[in-house]
Amino acid sequence: MAATDFKDYYAILGLSKSASADEIKKNYRRLARKYHPDMNPGDRAAEARFKEINEAYEVLSDSSKRKKYDQFGQYWQQADRVGGAPWGGRAGGGSGFDDFEFGRYNSFDDFINELLGRFGGPGGASGAGPRTSYNYRTPPGAGGSGFNGFSGFDGSFGNGAAGNAKSSGDREATLTLNFSEAFNGTQKRLSVGGSTITVRIPPGAKPGSKIRLRGKGQFDGYSGQRGDLYLKVSLSPHDFFEFDGDNLVCEVAIAPDEAVLGAKIDVPTPDGMVTVNVPAGVKSGQCLRLRGKGWVKTGGQRSDQVVRLQIVSPKTISQSEREAYEKVREARSYDPRESLKSVKL
Repeated sequence: MAATDFKDYYAILGLSKSASADEIKKNYRRLARKYHPDMNPGDRAAEARFKEINEAYEVLSDSSKRKKYDQFGQYWQQADRVGGAPWGGRAGGGSGFDDFEFGRYNSFDDFINELLGRFGGPGGASGAGPRTSYNYRTPPGAGGSGFNGFSGFDGSFGNGAAGNAKSSGDREATLTLNFSEAFNGTQKRLSVGGSTITVRIPPGAKPGSKIRLRGKGQFDGYSGQRGDLYLKVSLSPHDFFEFDGDNLVCEVAIAPDEAVLGAKIDVPTPDGMVTVNVPAGVKSGQCLRLRGKGWVKTGGQRSDQVVRLQIVSPKTISQSEREAYEKVREARSYDPRESLKSVKL
């Protein structure tokens, strides 16, 4: 951030640099009430002013943060160390930042998010496997009721319900799971506001499901409390299963003779292989429904798995297979294009 982009937090709150903690709190409450979005619905200028006031108060009301802000002035946001000095700032003035590891920040925004105690710093989220990725933004809404201090999933999982008023401190992040984690349930370790927490994901998470972490959002100066953090579930693509509403859908290839004569085929489900009866005379694209073999629903019930059949002709055949197909063609009484004879403009 350029020096010209520097925000004077004292000026934003209408204070001098020598203001006491009580003066900071008093001016902040007055301004926060004046510019709060609830008091200025639809006013983008007021909303932007409110965010500035919040940002200023969050720094100046914290004695440690205020000291760092006072020490580095316009360069405090550029304090990523290069060769022992704040990047773009003064050499030898970084002792006040010894408790930060600046090398782990990808950008100044990441540093500011960590410094202000917001979610979404460089720590990210991690599980037993690769670090979990997420995007940090303000949610379009809020709501939900809890399990283990969090809310359950909303949507088809059924434990979330809009009803609580949205706080200006609420934030939303995307939590990416694979199908196995979402189906069976898992635990994820997240870095939130400088601390690490463990979040339990119950079985049955679906794309768009949300988990509410109470008090883990951004500080809302108007209410004097932190908002909530909503984890929105995203699933990595699976090479076999897809969602169709609550149900799982898959595509299974069958040979021409299986389509004509019928067959018993093995089909993967979340619980393992099951044997499925393919009736004689099926068409390509026809679906078979495996009841209770789909995704986990509320109360432990299961949705259905839909198997879409795809008739696949072999690219290469043996001589005996060719002879057999030629015999079938000679003996065939069925004309699949009979209906085309009546087609006219």
